[in-house]
Amino acid sequence: MWKEVILNIFHNNQGKFIGTIAGLIIAVFILLIGFFKTLFIAICAFIGYYIGKKIDNKESIVEIIQKILPDEWR
Repeated sequence: MWKEVILNIFHNNQGKFIGTIAGLIIAVFILLIGFFKTLFIAICAFIGYYIGKKIDNKESIVEIIQKILPDEWR
């Protein structure tokens, strides 16, 4: 029963799930070096969630990055 629930959640929110896991893994590596630990975990998890949410909504990550970066970097 729990396996079905977890798989259903994963399939419905795959981008958010993968993005959050990626953010947490990056946070763990940096935490091993030592860097504002709690704040960094929260920021990485949020960024991973945000990117995953954009993937779930079929939005273009490239367009989002182009909005963020200045014109000289494109």
